[in-house]
Amino acid sequence: MTTFDIVWKNHRLNLGHRTCIMGILNVTPDSFSDGGKFFNFQHAINRAKQMVEEGADIIDIGGESSRPNADPVSASEEIRRVVPVVEELVKHINVPISVDTVKAEVARRALDAGAAIINDITALTGDPGMAKVVADYDVPVVLMHMKGTPGTMQNNPSYEDPVGEISAYLTDAITRAEAAGIPRDKIIVDPGIGFGKTLGHNYTILKHLKNFESLGVPILMGTSRKSFIRKTLEENGREVPMEEIELGTQATVSASILGGAHIVRVHDVKATATTVRITDNIATAR
Repeated sequence: MTTFDIVWKNHRLNLGHRTCIMGILNVTPDSFSDGGKFFNFQHAINRAKQMVEEGADIIDIGGESSRPNADPVSASEEIRRVVPVVEELVKHINVPISVDTVKAEVARRALDAGAAIINDITALTGDPGMAKVVADYDVPVVLMHMKGTPGTMQNNPSYEDPVGEISAYLTDAITRAEAAGIPRDKIIVDPGIGFGKTLGHNYTILKHLKNFESLGVPILMGTSRKSFIRKTLEENGREVPMEEIELGTQATVSASILGGAHIVRVHDVKATATTVRITDNIATAR
């Protein structure tokens, strides 16, 4: 696997030497998986600390749900949800804090509070000011592929060549970021599992993930508890329990690592740490 060392401020990510785990912390009332569970301030702080103890290398905080047809959130409300959590967490954890946002003002306020990475599902297209914020603060950014918007992305998405089209989109996103002053060595890409993809498209991405290595930047994969896992496990209308969905998640985490992912973004850090340890050994075996 290609290795990348991202160094900035007081942080360093050695990517490719081992798989890094990004722990998801949704401070929202309506996330598809754990909405409301960590909406309480102290619950959020405690959960982030727990994820670091369990092996998280990055904590990714989201204040607005990106599930299909989720209600939009104003910048002021997103700031109210996210910034106090960032301010408190930087006092207690040493791993970098990422903020999952599409709004430049939210990114700026979060970075001022101590956040260290911006995770933008629109790949800098959602807010014309986002690229400048990332460039000015000189922090890493995750550029994700999404077909359409969260409100429209699952309306019969179609591709002639899923991997080729997603790769072309991400190539353009990298070029756009560099043109805005974001150095290539601070760019991470995410193929966007579940964002404007059918069940089949998601499995195609997993099977051919190595194709994205040609982009020349680290790859992040976010498969955790996505609906394609549930749909795969459904039989005769049976409701799939979260325990089974989590087992399915770990299978996709392992496949992602063997496909060349440098970072896996997950809800269950403890289970993922075990999966990562075993799969990394498989990936590096002679």
